Amino acid sequence: MPLYEYLCESCAGIFEVVRPIREAPEPQPCPECDDDCERVMPSSFSAFIMRQGYPRRIPDKGTYWHLGQEVTYLPKQARPYEHPQVTKRREKEPLSTQDYTDLVDRKIAERRLAREDRRKERDLKRDRIANKGREFKPQPQPQKRD
Repeated sequence: MPLYEYLCESCAGIFEVVRPIREAPEPQPCPECDDDCERVMPSSFSAFIMRQGYPRRIPDKGTYWHLGQEVTYLPKQARPYEHPQVTKRREKEPLSTQDYTDLVDRKIAERRLAREDRRKERDLKRDRIANKGREFKPQPQPQKRD
């Protein structure tokens, strides 16, 4: 049921009542002074309707709304919650030849360093295992007699 506003002229109060549409033009008693009050037409109105699965504002300007932003057309194919006019993708420019060469050289150098680090760790681990059996045990020193 819709919500209607009523104006009481005797106490200058405005109140709202939820009533069926067929009873809207009939006078409503004021909750303060019990006088009959006439319905006041609202000064502003905002509503949306659904058309083709998208909300559209009334009065219809021929535009659509996507996640609270106005768009001018419906996309043929789009990902959920995305619209080409709202979420614009940045296109990367292709790398120049020099930039591509530098990128490849940097990656090769990083892989070489990582390979050398792994090799050093492997050698240290092998040395620890080899030295584990030959641990140095100090021999007791004979005490000197004075």
